[in-house]
Amino acid sequence: MGINREHWPKRMIDTHLHIYDEAFPLIENQGHIPKPFYIDDYNRLVAGMPIEGGVIVSGSFQGFEQRYLKAALGNLGDNFVGITQLPGSVSDEKIQQLNEHRIRGVRVNLKRGVHRDIEGIVEFGRRIWDLAGWHLEIYVDSRELDDMVPTLLKLPKLSVDHLGMAKSGLSQIRRLAEGGVNIKASGFGRTEVNIPEAIKTLYKTNPDCLMFGTDLPGTRSNRSFEPSDIDSIVEALDDSEAIDKVFYQNAKDFYKLA
Repeated sequence: MGINREHWPKRMIDTHLHIYDEAFPLIENQGHIPKPFYIDDYNRLVAGMPIEGGVIVSGSFQGFEQRYLKAALGNLGDNFVGITQLPGSVSDEKIQQLNEHRIRGVRVNLKRGVHRDIEGIVEFGRRIWDLAGWHLEIYVDSRELDDMVPTLLKLPKLSVDHLGMAKSGLSQIRRLAEGGVNIKASGFGRTEVNIPEAIKTLYKTNPDCLMFGTDLPGTRSNRSFEPSDIDSIVEALDDSEAIDKVFYQNAKDFYKLA
């Protein structure tokens, strides 16, 4: 049974949500195309949650498309930013132009994508940092991180989605957290991780690393976000300062939100 909502955080930043607007192109990925998920759908599902900002993340279905992202950010307001997908060949001018639209980083899909050139990814991550202060966000099965961790720690700024996905890979995620990498407490319907154990371990490792996200609409996950996911994090932390850091302050600092 979940805890009483009066113990919930007083403010939240949702660091991981997707918008699928059929007005813009969607690309089939592994035989799947998501159902539309609009801003109104998102607002309906998070009604009653004290969300003060958030991060729209480009999914694998959206390729290198930014028009939907610009439109969604325009409608959600100034305290929402975007994470897009871009080819390594993208021009400096394109990155600087996207920065003006509140896009703040690039997502790299190591789980469903074709990216395997880790040194090239690090080089790209340094380039976008130098140009616009952007960071990389990686979607990866943490069991595959053994050989990648030392290289990924060369990045100036990095986050990892969904607690790294795999229970047996938590030690690798902890190594990243020790090195200053931010970890999203999100995607509970798609991760094998023991949520309370991971939250406690990672917060103890680096109190600044964890950032809450709903992962709505949860496409291709076993289940979508549920309010009980908030309860799980709150119960694991059991401290008002820690709760505020994980649900709000860490994300505010990482994404430089107002």
